[in-house]
Amino acid sequence: MITKAQIGRAGELVQQRLLLYSYDSSLMTTDSGIDMVVFSARKKKARTIQVKTNLKPKPAGGKGRPSLNLWIDDKSTADIVALVDLSTDRIWLFTGKEIRKLAQQHSSNRYQLYFHTDGVPSKSHASAFHQHLFDRKVHKLFS
Repeated sequence: MITKAQIGRAGELVQQRLLLYSYDSSLMTTDSGIDMVVFSARKKKARTIQVKTNLKPKPAGGKGRPSLNLWIDDKSTADIVALVDLSTDRIWLFTGKEIRKLAQQHSSNRYQLYFHTDGVPSKSHASAFHQHLFDRKVHKLFS
């Protein structure tokens, strides 16, 4: 059985994708809410990323439609949050401002953003977040 730590490390898929787009990055050695730093040579600027990894979609509320779920501390200092779905190798990228705007819940000092992965497209379906997919968003964030 795969552990939470192993799932989290598998989120390094984000670093691999960044390298394929010629963006240098470095993983942090401790968990301080920032998982990696990315340097954009074109912008001459570093940006921080927090990675949230899902092994696969889980039933919403334990019995609902399969969903990907992201919880982020409302005091997070990360510039970008990457949501990874290991079952499909998909990555979505969100700025902190986008998390605050798109989150369906804000409680206990955390934002929750989720989206369904099956069924009819709606505002809480993965298809509604297509503009945040890695390949569509990476250059906007780092170029």
